[in-house]
This record gives sequence, structure tokens and C-alpha cells, in this order.
Amino acid sequence: MELEIFDRLAARAVRAAEDIKAAAEALAAIDVAAGLATLSVERGYVRPEVDASRDFIIVGGRHPVVEQALARDGGPFVANDCDLSPPPPPYPPAPPNHPSPVGEERRQGGAQAGRIYLVTGPNMAGKSTYLRQNALIAVLAQMGSFVPAKQARIGIVDRLFSRVGAADDLARGRSTFMVEMVETAAILNQAGQRSLVILDEIGRGTATFDGLSIAWAAIEHLHEVNRCRALFATHFHELTALAAKLKRLFNATVRVKEWHGDVVFLHEVAPGAADRSYGIQVAKLAGLPPAVIERAKHVLAELEAEDRMSPSHRLIDDLPLFSAAVRPAPPPANPVGDALVKALADLHPDEMSPREALEALYALKLLAAKPV
Repeated sequence: MELEIFDRLAARAVRAAEDIKAAAEALAAIDVAAGLATLSVERGYVRPEVDASRDFIIVGGRHPVVEQALARDGGPFVANDCDLSPPPPPYPPAPPNHPSPVGEERRQGGAQAGRIYLVTGPNMAGKSTYLRQNALIAVLAQMGSFVPAKQARIGIVDRLFSRVGAADDLARGRSTFMVEMVETAAILNQAGQRSLVILDEIGRGTATFDGLSIAWAAIEHLHEVNRCRALFATHFHELTALAAKLKRLFNATVRVKEWHGDVVFLHEVAPGAADRSYGIQVAKLAGLPPAVIERAKHVLAELEAEDRMSPSHRLIDDLPLFSAAVRPAPPPANPVGDALVKALADLHPDEMSPREALEALYALKLLAAKPV
């Protein structure tokens, strides 16, 4: 009897499968919408403005997960602004009662490329959190949610690219650095002007100058080829010199203070560049032995005495962007062709008799027949 009752129940469930599925999907949609609405009320989220421009303006943005984790511990989350919108073009003032060319351009989707923030600062200061919170705000806005910010205006993002964290794929023969390069290659080969890109510590998995060179070239490519909105976090302070040459690259730094030899993280993102990474102070916080800390300070002082910033300034002055990519390759050596050109240049047809002209023609034919 139990099996008979169960079979009848199962058969009724199968017959009502479509109705049950529709009800489940409706309940899921209500659950998500209600959950987001409750979260927005409790956490002070705001309704974002999503349009067809290429703007990206976040005022008082916060990381939705880190904020709640800090709230459980009784700590505040430091909100930060972000503006990756295209810089205003140098248009002339619009005539009275006429629309602004800039406004018209933005209504039509915009033709200008977005800003790139080059974010420097020490470990633990909040660079990765800053990158991720802006990416999450974009995702939340385009899925229909309110966002953790005081104000947000986001031009539609067609694709979000992220290269954050460190992971290997040893089963497939890929080291941590190889995985990093594969993911970076995918970004540089696919990102367009409507994309949003966040890149964290490109080039850290190899030798210092190799990594610096890769990061340098990647920033140039994002600026000149991809032309997308991007956040690029790095410890290579030499890269900050690029802001003097790349008009849409802006330096931003996560502020810190030193107090009696220790570092205090303020978690505030401000214009400018970090002058150091405070790695030794972070290592001290982690509990490295005092002897190691003191030795590291001594070695750092010796290295800083060599003034590693000067090569980067020479590079931006001496190397035009993408010179290696756009410089035409020299023509292959062709001694026969060079000889023909010289022989033709030496001829003076107006001074030659018909016989001399015929002999010169035969000579040129013999010269052209020589093997290269």
C-alpha cells in the first residue's frame, strides 16, 4: 500500500512538473529581489544610474562582503571614490540653446576611451579590495541591484575581466606565473572599449626587471589598443612615471602613516603615487624574527641607495610607445637590386646614341640575371 501511494504521488508530481518548475523559478526570483531589497535597506545601498555612456563614477563605494565582515567585528569600512570615465574632450563651448557636444557624445555611447587607475601602496593597505569592490559594483548594477555606494553612474560594461590572486595549474604543467600570463593574454587580446578590467600585481611571479617590463608593456597596450576602463594595482613604483606620457593614466595610492616604526593603514585611496611598499613593516606585523627584519632593513637601504627610479624616466623619454610594434621592418638585403638602381641612376638617355642605349639595355639585363 505504501509503494502504491508513493507511485501515485510520483506520477502526480511528474504530471505537474512544469507548474512546479514555474513556481520554483518565480519563488527564486522573488527571493533574490527580496534579499537584495532587504540588503539595500539595511546596508544603505543606492540605486545606480546605468546608461549607454562609457562613464564609471562611484562615490563612496564599498566592498559588499568585506564591509559585512568588518561590521561583525565592530570595525568601520573606509569608503572610496572611483572615476574611470573618459576625460572630457577639448571641445569648444557649445552655442546657447544647443546641446553640449560632450553630452551628445555620451548619450550616443561615447567615442572616448576610459581612464586607467594605476594603484600603488603597501600590502594589506586595501589595493585588491578597492579593485574588487568596483568590479562587484558594476556586476550588481547590471544585474538590477542597488549598489554599496553613495552614488553610482555606470556606462554599460560588455565584459568584466579580472586577473587577481595567485594560483597554479601544475597538473597541466602551468606554474603560477604561467597561469598569470595566460589570463593576462586573454585580457589583452579580448578587452574592448566597453570592457572593465582589473589587474592585480602583473609580473610579480618572475625576475624583477622581467616583471616590470611586462607590466609596463601591458599598461601601454591597455591604453593604446584596448582603450578600456581599468584598475591596475602594482608594487612597481617605476610605472607611475608613465602617467606623464599616457594622457588617460592616473596615479592613485592607498594612504598609510608610519608611527614609531610601524605602519598604520588608512585604507584611503587618494591621487598620487606611493613612495615605498612598506613590505618590511608588513613582514614585522606577520611575526618575522627581529634579526631578519633588521637585516632586511639594511639590505633595503643599500638597494635604495642605487636609485632605481632613474632608468624608468629615461625609458619614457627615449622609447616612443609601441615603437617595436609599428616600426617597419628593414627591407631584406638585395645587392642585385641596389646595383640595378645605381646603374639606372648613372644613365643619361638624352646624351646616348641608339647603339649606346641598346648596349646599356643589354648590360642591365645581364646585371638583373645575376643570382642574389
